[in-house]
Amino acid sequence: MTLKDYNPPKEPYLDIIFQDNDILVLNKQAGLLTVPGKGDHLADCLENRAKDIVPTALTVHRLDMDTSGLIIMGLNKFAHRHLSLQFQNRNVAKEYVALVFGITEENSGEIDLPLICDWPNRPKQKVDHEIGKPSQTKWHVIERYKDNTLLSLTPITGRSHQLRVHMNEIGHSILGDRFYASEKVAKMSKRLCLHSKKLTIMHPVQKKMMTFEQNIIF
Repeated sequence: MTLKDYNPPKEPYLDIIFQDNDILVLNKQAGLLTVPGKGDHLADCLENRAKDIVPTALTVHRLDMDTSGLIIMGLNKFAHRHLSLQFQNRNVAKEYVALVFGITEENSGEIDLPLICDWPNRPKQKVDHEIGKPSQTKWHVIERYKDNTLLSLTPITGRSHQLRVHMNEIGHSILGDRFYASEKVAKMSKRLCLHSKKLTIMHPVQKKMMTFEQNIIF
């Protein structure tokens, strides 16, 4: 899907996983922007849908339009600031699941490849060993199928398109990835098979660790 033919899913309008006075945890659908894009046709997004239900909702972090899964918003300025600092300081534990092309030889590994925006082809990113920003992803096998592998991905850094680029660079592109995968792999799924499965944060007011999990079957 591209922004030219943006037609986000309408049902459910908003999938609320958890809500209290300070935080809102949502399950974003694939094909829905996290925040509005440029132009009225890109106004429908998770942020605006959340504000329709909870007007004080403030975006803390984002997922790519094609990626589904857990997103946390702050419901007041204090909570938003507290959560934003947790993400900025890498104090949030994140786990994604991805269905990738091919069978991995190893059961786990770590990818350490610096990334930078590919300006002529933005918003695409690319590996650049000279001026790219440090980017690390840990992975391990959940299950192997006949032609594909289901992986757990843990981003150590949070670069744009990091998981998509890293998996493509090691020869295991994510199914349905129309930005980086070959045409064959891109057409293997109607959606990008990448999902934010688990988030662990410290509650900004209650000061206790909270883990949210949302499973998926691709």
